[in-house]
Amino acid sequence: MGIGSLLRKKHLDQADITELLSCHEAGDIEQLRRAAWETTTRYCGHKVHFRGLIEFSNICANDCLYCGIRKSNCVVERYSLTVDEVVEAAISCAEHGIGSLVLQSGERTDPAFIDFVVEIVEKIKIATRSDNLPQGMGITLCVGEQQRETCERFFATGAHRYLLRIETTSPDLYRRLHPPGMSLERRKACLQDLKAIGFQCGTGVMIGLPGQTCEDLARDILFFRDSDVDMIGMGPYIVHQDTPLAGGVLGLPLPAVEAFELSLRMIAVTRIVLCDINIAATTALQALHPTGREEGIRFGANVVMPQLTPGRFRKHYLLYDGKPCVDGQEGECAGCLREKIITSGREPGLLEWGDSPHFTRRKHG
Repeated sequence: MGIGSLLRKKHLDQADITELLSCHEAGDIEQLRRAAWETTTRYCGHKVHFRGLIEFSNICANDCLYCGIRKSNCVVERYSLTVDEVVEAAISCAEHGIGSLVLQSGERTDPAFIDFVVEIVEKIKIATRSDNLPQGMGITLCVGEQQRETCERFFATGAHRYLLRIETTSPDLYRRLHPPGMSLERRKACLQDLKAIGFQCGTGVMIGLPGQTCEDLARDILFFRDSDVDMIGMGPYIVHQDTPLAGGVLGLPLPAVEAFELSLRMIAVTRIVLCDINIAATTALQALHPTGREEGIRFGANVVMPQLTPGRFRKHYLLYDGKPCVDGQEGECAGCLREKIITSGREPGLLEWGDSPHFTRRKHG
């Protein structure tokens, strides 16, 4: 079946999705891009929403084989921002016209860490209230797998979105990427808990992993759909030199050009299948291509995450090699992304939470 015929189908099955992800002809890819763009406009409007990114700690209890801040990496310089530093970064975020942020860190479950997250959420909500943001900034947490009681506490404190990337839904790939103590089924259960608590729930995968197929990625998209998630953060897999995967223990990753192009197709097909969710044009896209985030928007993304971590810490939060915006000044990334959004043909969404239309529909039936 041709790409045009597939795009006219109301319901795409795994074989259809695999075929769309596998297309390589320029004309087919343009049809896919145009369909994703039109779907974004129809269901999410013209705006691209901002999430100021504050990476407040690179201390992690996990030892995932692909991650630059994994517990066993003795080269990385560990840090944790103070409460005041996080709140100051959030205030700076609001001053640059951004109404929503992501608080991201390595994964920890100890009581001191949980108390810290609660405190920074509480203080950010108070410190960022204004006429434009009467409830303070919108807050997304990306702090890993937690007990349900902890997630309930985070939600009660004022965080209303949670991103828990699953990285792959393939049991075999997941097992090879993670240490024995980590469980794919437990991560899936945590996603369901987050949704039940009331969070806008997000997940995502790495694209172009060694041994990964388009069939695997098609199953990932069906998982997004069947889990009824509200937002997606996914991007190309990029090697970090201080990880086991850098040694090729699972095989070689896709070449950069192929990983980038596959990532764009993955964004487009996810948009076409899920329609009204929020999808981020991630920083990793720009690591592979100078206009990576603009292309992500053109292929169906409607969220960008300007870097708001204090400058002196950014070089210590490297999940992969070649991360962009490490040397920029506070606010510089946000201004740059505004221009990228306009260049892409969209409108920057400023001083607003930019919640997922899917969540609004799910919440109100």
